[in-house]
Amino acid sequence: MNDIVMPISGFLVSKLLNLPSYYAAGLILVGCCPGGTASNIVTYIARGNVALSVLMTAASTFASVVMTPFLTAKLAGQYVAVDATGLLVSTMQVVLLPVLVGAFLNQYFQSLVKIVTPLMPPIAVGTVAVLCGNAIAQSSSAILMSGRQVVLAAFLLHASGFFFGYLFSRMLGIDVASSRTISIEVGMQNSVLGVVLATKHFANPLTAVPCAVSSVCHSVFGSVLAGIWRRSVPVQNDD
Repeated sequence: MNDIVMPISGFLVSKLLNLPSYYAAGLILVGCCPGGTASNIVTYIARGNVALSVLMTAASTFASVVMTPFLTAKLAGQYVAVDATGLLVSTMQVVLLPVLVGAFLNQYFQSLVKIVTPLMPPIAVGTVAVLCGNAIAQSSSAILMSGRQVVLAAFLLHASGFFFGYLFSRMLGIDVASSRTISIEVGMQNSVLGVVLATKHFANPLTAVPCAVSSVCHSVFGSVLAGIWRRSVPVQNDD
């Protein structure tokens, strides 16, 4: 569902708001990225189906190696030139390589993994902050001129992801806890991957701005939803 709702939403929001080509490409790019790992924590807080959340994040992450370059080339390619092959290679480097290295280290160097594991969360948070902050800082003057438009675009993108993720799940008869999970998985994206790809493969630095704004937007959106949903315990199907 993530590979359908978010890319289409990114494309339609770009058309609706008549975004400049560089912002449109960035918004579509982040819509084509896989679900973010923060969704697992948000799902837990929202009393969702954590096992399903982890499964969906893993599936969308592996699928993104092919789907992110393909969908970006098809949709964002209508606005700017897209190097699909370059996106494919970079996505493999950013998404697949760390997973394989982590699995290898966990299998053969468990003592080292135990030492570095506590250090990883703050390093990850710091990396996200630096990447997103750098993307915004490089284009600060342009953002001051059209920042509201970018924020609105990111808001609409993620709002549609959360809304349609939940709506379609309930229409298919999926239980409330799992519907919450799917909503969160669809609505929250790996925005950092978008920043990396936009910075490396698009000539205009402004292309990375929607991706950076998206990282803040979906975190706020997800946290608010989790706080609301946490107040009610969903009833799960027994089948």
